[in-house]
Amino acid sequence: MNPLLDFSGLPRFNEVKPELVSPAIEALLKENRALIERLLAEDSAPSWESFVGPMEDANEHLSRAWGQVSHLNAVVNSPELREVYNENLPKITQYYAELSQNQGLYEKFKQIKASREYMVLTPAQKKIVENELRDFRLGGAELADDQKERFMQIQEELSQLSSKFEENLLDTTNGYSLIMDDKAELAGLPDDALEAAQEAAASDNQTGWKFTLHGPSYMPVMQYAENRELREILYRAYVTRASEFGNPDWDNTELINKILKLRQEAAHMLGFANYAEISLAAKMAETPKQVLDFLNDLGKKAKPYAERDLEELQQFAREELGMEKLAAWDIGFASEKLRLKRYAFSDQEVKQYFPETVVMPGMFKVVETIYGLSINPSKAPVWHPDVKFFDITDKTGQLVGQFYVDLYARMNKRGGAWMDDVITRRRKAKEIQTPVAYLNCNFSAPVGGRPALFTHDEVITLFHEFGHGLHHLLTKVEDLGVSGINGVEWDAVELPSQFMENFCWEWNVLKHMTKHVETGEPLPRELFDKMLAAKNFQSGLQTMRQIEFSLFDMHMHYDYTPGGDKSVLDLINEIRQQVAVIIPPEFNRFPNNFSHIFAGGYAAGYYSYKWAEVLSADAYSLFEENGVLSEEVGHRFWSEILGVGGSRSALESFVAFMGREPSIDALLRHNGMS
Repeated sequence: MNPLLDFSGLPRFNEVKPELVSPAIEALLKENRALIERLLAEDSAPSWESFVGPMEDANEHLSRAWGQVSHLNAVVNSPELREVYNENLPKITQYYAELSQNQGLYEKFKQIKASREYMVLTPAQKKIVENELRDFRLGGAELADDQKERFMQIQEELSQLSSKFEENLLDTTNGYSLIMDDKAELAGLPDDALEAAQEAAASDNQTGWKFTLHGPSYMPVMQYAENRELREILYRAYVTRASEFGNPDWDNTELINKILKLRQEAAHMLGFANYAEISLAAKMAETPKQVLDFLNDLGKKAKPYAERDLEELQQFAREELGMEKLAAWDIGFASEKLRLKRYAFSDQEVKQYFPETVVMPGMFKVVETIYGLSINPSKAPVWHPDVKFFDITDKTGQLVGQFYVDLYARMNKRGGAWMDDVITRRRKAKEIQTPVAYLNCNFSAPVGGRPALFTHDEVITLFHEFGHGLHHLLTKVEDLGVSGINGVEWDAVELPSQFMENFCWEWNVLKHMTKHVETGEPLPRELFDKMLAAKNFQSGLQTMRQIEFSLFDMHMHYDYTPGGDKSVLDLINEIRQQVAVIIPPEFNRFPNNFSHIFAGGYAAGYYSYKWAEVLSADAYSLFEENGVLSEEVGHRFWSEILGVGGSRSALESFVAFMGREPSIDALLRHNGMS
């Protein structure tokens, strides 16, 4: 059997080959279209069992098969895999566009909504029907026939352009390297960064030290390298990725304009004034103005702190480092020096206390404690030797969920960190399908025979992605459409992930998940206190940076005219003049590598990080009041937030957990801005 057509258990990653993709996808598409014809031909009134159930089964099979292909394309990208992915992407896009525009299917869901059966459906099932009706409207089901064809073309083209955007960014990142042959020019770099660079050069049969634009190679240079010229070279290469300054085949500039024009055209066809209104139709926020007001209000509160942060950094750089003017490639370096002086510790010192072999069990211990679960290594076919697999079980030994962990950066793996679903919990006859998730990061791999060492920021990232994973894995919903993260408003989906980050600042958590890689000593309380004192170091600058990106994203999809007199670069520069405290150099091409909004589903939704941070900080305050490892509050969080998935609105879930609506106070307090 083609492994992509086997839905009896876990994916058979060790057997998936590029030549198997097209036959599997074509077979599933043919099967699904035949089912739709059959369902539409039935004269009897549609019911949940006779109509919704079969549709869910068919679409789940397609989603699971294509999900495996998409995942492999992201983590072990190859020319063969990329070719077959791009060959099948238009077919997948066309199928879902056809579904969303199918008037017959739309009418069937309307009939269910108007039927007597609707009154006895569960709340989760009612929510699925409501979501479907909304998505049909957003998918063009109410358009005239001549417009439906154009709308479908737009969806297909947008899908291809987004894929190309991500490919260009990956190719540019992979395509750059810098070999240094004089160790004296690498002064300041930590030993493990030097060792990794030397190993990278050796793997290419070269001598010296090889540096790339992948995070584990790039970031230590920006933070520690005393060689200012080296920092400038790498910074310039990094911020001009996928732009006109490099290979023209990998330039995302024109793709951005095409994507924005097509999004705007689609919005107008559906009767919306702009694409931002479409984006918000399925989110907590109600209007673009509400989002902009939220961001501007937060910006007013944060900007004085950001200005103070920059003033302190500039004064320190002048007096201590002899830098009269800070360039963009000096910010990370000078900030690390200032933090070292002010708080008497460095990221590199802290990193020695966070080996992977201690961090992972420590993170699992938090989850096991507050939710009464057990997490243990397990076995499954994987796509790379570094991938690990785990089981989550409850107190009775019942399997709750399973997840893969792919931690390290490598060539042909997309950058960043993300969670994705493999299998979603749902009831199938008398069985409950076990949910499965992917957790992907881009940390430094082990070097020199030692375990991988994580910075504290990387530990926070790991907790963040595991929070997303738990949202998917700990759902108690049995209906696919709103199980786990399905159906959760996009601007609330970051709540569980950002909530988990808070545990990384608790002594009672960290003391059990640290061990010096050489001495075996736990993190000293004195060092932790310094970390805590430095927690909000430059939080004003960091907050304003996120607000800058969020405003750029929202304005670009709200009141910007693509192809007009103002370019995308003009727009972001205009926003920077209004809100930014640090203005990047003219050659910076941030939009060209802003994959969150052009390839990652965050279009007119990047504000979600800050919006959900209000929710997560506020929700965590209940743990602070009752004990951060409180099993009682943990089970309440599981029951009212994680467990309900998208079966009710995120605001209802938040109020059920907290007993009131959210407040921004906890966020300001957590960021040292109250």
